[in-house]
Order: sequence, then structure tokens, then C-alpha cells
Amino acid sequence: MKRLGDFVQAADWKQEKHVPVIECPGAVKSGESFEVRATVGKEIAHPNTTEHHIRWIRLFFQPEGGKTLHIGNFEFCAHGESPEGPNTGPVHTDSQVSAALKITKPGVVYAISYCNIHGLWGGFKEIKMA
Repeated sequence: MKRLGDFVQAADWKQEKHVPVIECPGAVKSGESFEVRATVGKEIAHPNTTEHHIRWIRLFFQPEGGKTLHIGNFEFCAHGESPEGPNTGPVHTDSQVSAALKITKPGVVYAISYCNIHGLWGGFKEIKMA
């Protein structure tokens, strides 16, 4: 039987425009707020057109020795659509999100993104306690 993880693609984000890149400190103090930023197309720009775009990014945190916790869903709904036709609309969204977190255990932040043409892509970053 296939599992969801079997469908999440991975690659080096410097070579592949679909991989979500996670930027945050590598070590934080317990209970202290910090920012996590996830970007798709950081090194190589991903198209943001009506026909080809990133639809969403989801963030998760897995504390060391614990179960995976859902941080948030971030939907991108403006890709240049318009009644006048594709890519003629007045607004396009960028495929980047940020969230402020506080953690009390070391762990891993995961990001999963969805491209309407190329499917699911994942990235991760380990966070230690300072």
C-alpha cells in the first residue's frame, strides 16, 4: 500500500524550483518566539500563472521523540485569473509564508508544497535548543 510520503518529492532546492526552502534559526531558546519562513522558488523562480502555480504550503513541527504537529495551512489564490482571460488579472501571489513559533523541545520543521502541475514537494530543517 502506498503512503502519503511516497508522493512527496524531494530534491536540492538550488537545482529544483518546486522544493520549499525553510529559513529559521538552527538553534532557539525554549519558549522564545522566532520566525519560520518557507519559500518555493527561492533560487530558481517558480512560475505563478493561471496555468502553473503553487497552490499551497503546509508547515509541520515534529518535536524530538514526539508526534508531528500541524503549524498551519497557507493558500495562494491569486494567479492572475480574470474574467478577461488567463494571466490578465491585477494580482499574483508569491509562494512564501512566515509563521512565528515558540518551541520547548528540539525537532524538525517540515514544509510541504503543492504545484498544480507537478504535485507535492517537501523540505525540512532541524532546530536545536540553544
